[in-house]
Amino acid sequence: MRVDLNADMGESFGAWKMGDDASLLKTVTSANIACGGHAGDPDVMAATMRMASQNGVGIGAHPGFMDIAGFGRNRMSVPRATLQNQIRYQVAASIGMARSVGAEVRHLKLHGAIANMASEDEDLAQDLFEAALSVAPDLIVMVLSATAQQRAAESLGCTWAGEIFADRAYNENATLVDRSIEGAVIHDPEIAGKRMVEMVKAGAIITDSGKHIPTAVDTICLHGDTPTAVQIAQQVRKALEAAGITLQTFKGRTSV
Repeated sequence: MRVDLNADMGESFGAWKMGDDASLLKTVTSANIACGGHAGDPDVMAATMRMASQNGVGIGAHPGFMDIAGFGRNRMSVPRATLQNQIRYQVAASIGMARSVGAEVRHLKLHGAIANMASEDEDLAQDLFEAALSVAPDLIVMVLSATAQQRAAESLGCTWAGEIFADRAYNENATLVDRSIEGAVIHDPEIAGKRMVEMVKAGAIITDSGKHIPTAVDTICLHGDTPTAVQIAQQVRKALEAAGITLQTFKGRTSV
């Protein structure tokens, strides 16, 4: 049994620092690196990609709403064509920067509010994925498993990987509990590690009520901006390996 461990990173901006990317890159197998929309800047993007490459970690473009002040977590109303171009713009920047440091971008993962909206709206998800693929047709699309994102990827026939979250609680329809609700974000590394072993072995998302939602479990996400991100990453990896689960970069799939 194998699974990938990914983290969102490269989210510092200028003099403002976010997360401990160097430490996370010693634990994860894939990195979703901000493209300057919700976070990150050219220097941060280059440095993070270089570190990821040196650690043998798979690199992904991590575009979101053009919303530095809100960290991409505010739901926004943007004309669809403009939104698609913003995705193209960020993905292209990611690919170009990776090439400049001798690396490559292998996957796409939407960030924050735009990802949550796409998990609820298949048409939106398909439009955003198509925009990214118009720039880089061979990208593996990382989707929120068992949501409209997965249905959109399947409809497009592109290569995709199903993602579950170590540090987020789930609603009964497999979407993430809104961050404004108490308990939505999991900070305890022990709890995160235990629940990931359970979900990977079950091949399912397990909600707080105990409901099992069978789905593709190709990769596990950790948010690099949480206070215990490094500890959660280390504990999740330790728990998975202790359960006989191998950590390796995902290959992607074209069907469930």
